[in-house]
Amino acid sequence: MDDGSARTGPAPERPSRRSRRDADQPMYVVRPGTVAYREAWDLQRRLVAERQADAGRDVLLLLEHPRVYTLGRRTDRAHLLFDQAQRDARGIELVEVDRGGDVTYHGPGQLVGYPVMRLASLRGVVDYVRSLEEVLIGVLATFDVVGERVPDLTGVWVGNDKIAAIGVRVASRGVTSHGFALNVTSDLDDFAGIVPCGIVGRGVCSLQSLGIDTTVDEVADRVEQMVADVFGATLEATTRDTLGRPTTPTA
Repeated sequence: MDDGSARTGPAPERPSRRSRRDADQPMYVVRPGTVAYREAWDLQRRLVAERQADAGRDVLLLLEHPRVYTLGRRTDRAHLLFDQAQRDARGIELVEVDRGGDVTYHGPGQLVGYPVMRLASLRGVVDYVRSLEEVLIGVLATFDVVGERVPDLTGVWVGNDKIAAIGVRVASRGVTSHGFALNVTSDLDDFAGIVPCGIVGRGVCSLQSLGIDTTVDEVADRVEQMVADVFGATLEATTRDTLGRPTTPTA
């Protein structure tokens, strides 16, 4: 997607501040630690169904996954470079998912964010993706790292290397799932088993590889602050157990 419009001067009001249908309601944030990919995907699907039914609130999940390659709907299998034996040797699972995009990697040391929110309009999907990029660029800036957009590509880059991937799904009634992955202390050798996001000729990096001494938890704190700023949201910490309780539909 072309991000040229994202580089224009400031608008009277950020599109991201208008992107949530229930912008006046707080957004739950849940930080459950390390969660298996399929388990987190199941949770997202349940949360999506609730939001489609006008139940619950928008939710931001911030977590880590064990090693896994995920194949989006448009994945070219030629971009999966490790065979089964090589994946088994490194303990990397393989999962086909319903998001857009090509193959990507999740693993320890990578902060994964899954916003499940109802957009004000399906026409706002591009603005939503640009807003996720804005969040990540803002987080990197707090570490004095210059993150950039690249025209016609999604995600955030430092020079020629991708530091954060974005892949989203927007279901009926404008409810989002999947999201972003920011490399903090990721084992970059695991990326050798794929062509990340199907993009040839570019590399990957992490905050650690750039000489930044930090943790996933510290980065998650800064992501929360930037989500609150970019989306104009009040974040309310809660737990997975709370999310499992029945909720009252909202108007």
